[in-house]
Amino acid sequence: MEATQPVRIRVRPANKAHLVIQGTLIVLSILTIYGLLTLDTRNIDPVAAFSDMLNSFRIVFLEARLDNLSWFELLRELLITVCLGLLTTVFGAGIAFFLALLAAQNLAPLLVTNVVKALMAFIRAVPTVLWVLFFAVTTGLGSVAAVIGMTFHSISYLVKAYAETFEELDPGILEALRACGANWWQTVFQAVTPSTASALLSWTFVRFEINFSVAIAMGAVAGAGGIGFDMFMASSFYLNLRELGMFTYAVLIFAILLEWGATHLKATVGKTEQK
Repeated sequence: MEATQPVRIRVRPANKAHLVIQGTLIVLSILTIYGLLTLDTRNIDPVAAFSDMLNSFRIVFLEARLDNLSWFELLRELLITVCLGLLTTVFGAGIAFFLALLAAQNLAPLLVTNVVKALMAFIRAVPTVLWVLFFAVTTGLGSVAAVIGMTFHSISYLVKAYAETFEELDPGILEALRACGANWWQTVFQAVTPSTASALLSWTFVRFEINFSVAIAMGAVAGAGGIGFDMFMASSFYLNLRELGMFTYAVLIFAILLEWGATHLKATVGKTEQK
């Protein structure tokens, strides 16, 4: 019989990064356990609370109906939210396209790209709701402040996405056009834009989905109107979970249709580029 060879287990040597990660996980675990043990439940029965939560979910998803709004009013409020998301996406995409040209290292000087990227990073670091509240100081709470604040954040997001897309472009294409005497604008509209149209469209639809979700939140937080405000009223003012469920279904159906439309449009643009 052949002698079996012992199984050797290779252990990675510990380094500073692994020690930091392990230490962070240990500290977070300790804090989590401590927080659960010292949580003030105020004499609430966890079992009963969990049962009530399940019952609320049952009402929202299985007994959904409209009580205070008609179907026409529901569609109108949903359309308002869609328009808020679409408007901010169009404004943001248009401005971000030209700023992204200045942020791409293969299209602009290094100093300019660093300045634009630093400014966009600062804008992205501030949450959208804070930008909306900043502009609400001058314009007041409502759709105007929501559109400006959401557009601000959309620009910073899309500049990063567009610029990275431009930087992935084959440098040979740019060099060939420059060798033929093409100027900067001719290079942009004859090489950069056609070659990256599908990717730009994908990023724009991703941002539209984000803006649609943010518009729902802004309807409740900033008084921007739309279905978000109605969801806030149904859940906090009327305490009507059944109507909240109908609003939730409306949002889910539109999100599914939006995803289907984005996938179909991207495939159409891809076939056009191949031709």
